[in-house]
Amino acid sequence: MTLAADEGLADFSNLLIYTAMAVYALTFVAYTAEWIFGSRSRVARTAAALAGDEAAEGAPVPAQRPAVTVRKGGTTSVLDRPTVVTRSSSPERDAVPDGPGAAGDDERGDTFGRIAVSLTTLAFLLHLGGVVARTIAVGRGPWGNMYEFSTAFSMVVVASYLGFLVFGKNIRWLGLPLVTTVLLDLGLAVTVLYNDSTQLVPALDSIWMWIHVPLAVICGALMYVGAVASVLFLFRDRYEAKLLAGGQPGRLATSVLERLPSSTTLDRFSYRINAAVFPFWTFTIVAGAIWAENAWGRYWGWDPKETWAFITWLVYAIYLHARSTAGWKGRRTAYLCIAGLVCFLINYYGVNIFFDSLHGYGGV
Repeated sequence: MTLAADEGLADFSNLLIYTAMAVYALTFVAYTAEWIFGSRSRVARTAAALAGDEAAEGAPVPAQRPAVTVRKGGTTSVLDRPTVVTRSSSPERDAVPDGPGAAGDDERGDTFGRIAVSLTTLAFLLHLGGVVARTIAVGRGPWGNMYEFSTAFSMVVVASYLGFLVFGKNIRWLGLPLVTTVLLDLGLAVTVLYNDSTQLVPALDSIWMWIHVPLAVICGALMYVGAVASVLFLFRDRYEAKLLAGGQPGRLATSVLERLPSSTTLDRFSYRINAAVFPFWTFTIVAGAIWAENAWGRYWGWDPKETWAFITWLVYAIYLHARSTAGWKGRRTAYLCIAGLVCFLINYYGVNIFFDSLHGYGGV
C-alpha cells in the first residue's frame, strides 16, 4: 500500500471517529431525555419497601413472579405469585426491589431510551470502522500510541455495554454515564493525544503485541464498567440507608436514585465483572513479561508501567480476597474496586506522560 493510500485511510479513520463522536453526542441527549421524562413518574418503590408498605401509591407490583402450584387431594390450586425482591447489602435492611430503570414508568421516557440504544449501536459501528481503518493504515494493531489505545479502549467499553444488553442484562441505566465518559475520552484523544506515528521499535514487533495489548484493553474496559457500577452503588447505598433511618433525601436524589437497581444488585454486578476479569488481567501481566523477555532479554525489571500493572493486579486481588474470605461487601469493597480502576488509569495516563518508561515507545 502506498504512502498516499495510508494517509487517505488515516484521514478516513479520523472522519469516522469524528462522526461517531457526533452520534455519541446525540446519544447523550437521548439518554438525558430518558432520565428527564422518567422523573415525571411516581416510582417510590424503595421508600415503600423500606416502610414495609408494598401497596403504597406508586409502588408497581414486580412483574414475572414465579407461579406456585399446589396439588391437594387430586386437585390443583394456583396460589398468588410471591413477590420477588433483592436483598439489601446490609443484613438488617428490609427487602429492597430494583428500581424501574431510567425511564421510570413513563412511556415517552422508554421511547427515548430505545432511541438512545439504537444511536449507541450506530455510533459504535462508526467507531469500530474508524479503529479498523486506522489498523489498515498503520499496518499493525491500533494501539501503538495513546491516541490509538484511547480510541480502542472506548470502543471496547461501548461493545461491552451493548453486549450485556444483547444477552438480556437490563443495564440501560449505565448508558448515560458510559456515553458521557466515552465522549470525554474521544475528545481528549483527538485534541490532545493525537499522533500520526506509525512506527514501533523493531524489538516490539511481535505476536505478543496482539495478545498482551488487546487483553489489556478488554480488561480495562470491563474494569471501567465494574467501577461505574461501584460508584453508583455508593450513592444508592447511602440513599437506602437514609430512607431506612427515616430521613428524606432531596428531590433530585430521589428522582435519580429511585430508578437505579438496588444496592445489592449493583454490588453483585460489579463483583461478578471483576471476578471474571481478574484471571485475564493476570494472564495479561504474564503475557507482558514473556513479551519483555523476547524484546529486552528480561521478564521483569520494575519498569514504571510494569510496577503499576502489578499494583493494579494487587488491588483487585485484595478486593476479591476480602470478599471471599473476610466476607466484605458493600462500601469497603466498592472503594477497592474504584481504587483498582484509578491504578489502571495511572498506569496508562500517568506513566506514559510523567515517567520515563521502556513502554513509552509510542509517544503521546
